[in-house]
Amino acid sequence: MIGQLRTLLTLTQTEVQIARIRVAQARTDAVRRELQENADNAERRSAEITRELQRLGGVADVITPLVGRLGALVKGTVEQAEPVDEALLGDLLLEHELHDRAMYLRALAGSVDDAIVGALAERLTTAHAATVEWLSTVLAEQALGGPPALRATPTQVVAGGLTRAVNYPVKFARDQVNRAFGRLQDTGDQVREGVNQAAGKAAQFSGNARDVLLTGRNASLERAETLATRQGDVDTAQALHEARARLGTLHASELPIREYDSLKASDAAEAAKGLVEVDDIVKIVHYEEANKNRQSVVAAAQTRYATIAQQVAGIR
Repeated sequence: MIGQLRTLLTLTQTEVQIARIRVAQARTDAVRRELQENADNAERRSAEITRELQRLGGVADVITPLVGRLGALVKGTVEQAEPVDEALLGDLLLEHELHDRAMYLRALAGSVDDAIVGALAERLTTAHAATVEWLSTVLAEQALGGPPALRATPTQVVAGGLTRAVNYPVKFARDQVNRAFGRLQDTGDQVREGVNQAAGKAAQFSGNARDVLLTGRNASLERAETLATRQGDVDTAQALHEARARLGTLHASELPIREYDSLKASDAAEAAKGLVEVDDIVKIVHYEEANKNRQSVVAAAQTRYATIAQQVAGIR
């Protein structure tokens, strides 16, 4: 029992640090508060576990919390080279281990009739089950392709983009695998080189220059979509429209909520709660973030999206 408490303490310290890392990635204030509360609750669980170790004579050493923090630091650093979904899967793995160990601790406490440790184990099991459900919802949001509760860091955005860019030729030419295989490595190298060059060039522009480029980009995308529509190229037009939606550059008239720009925040939030299509939610969230940035509206749309993700994942 003491051994399990010690392991739980180390893992809980890691959980605390990861939760604090995730706070900076929160898309809305509501998610940010939820993550902050989770980190605070994990701190309290850590203190409870420490007290039980002391009561049982397995005094918690000062090194254990440091090991947990170091583990979180290593995890946070390594995951920057991974797409955000891989980082979240790592978080989910940690929570599953915490949940399963808490259940095992509850069984151990029952075998020796230690009601205090049993009650602690019960609280830990409930807390980690709730976190597993929350992470499963966020991963379902990632899978649906809409605006997830957590933003990817800039490095994770690049990592995810590289993964898709390098893998795309395989999907595109799966009927010519042998010929495509040689091209795949070249494509990957070219993509990496292109990203590095683009990043270097972007750093040279001033803020005003970036604004000019963004304006030109937005106008070009809109013009290209118009031309594709006129030419009957439905697939290209749809792809361009989706790109504009994710950049938040759609016009208010293109949004799924009528007379959107004239709505007060409360009315816009209420309308967002009634959206049923993921694409419609994407449009509202990215338009808000790029233009009005009303947190209440983004939170309402995000909550609606989480509900859809849970239904898809079979969580509720």
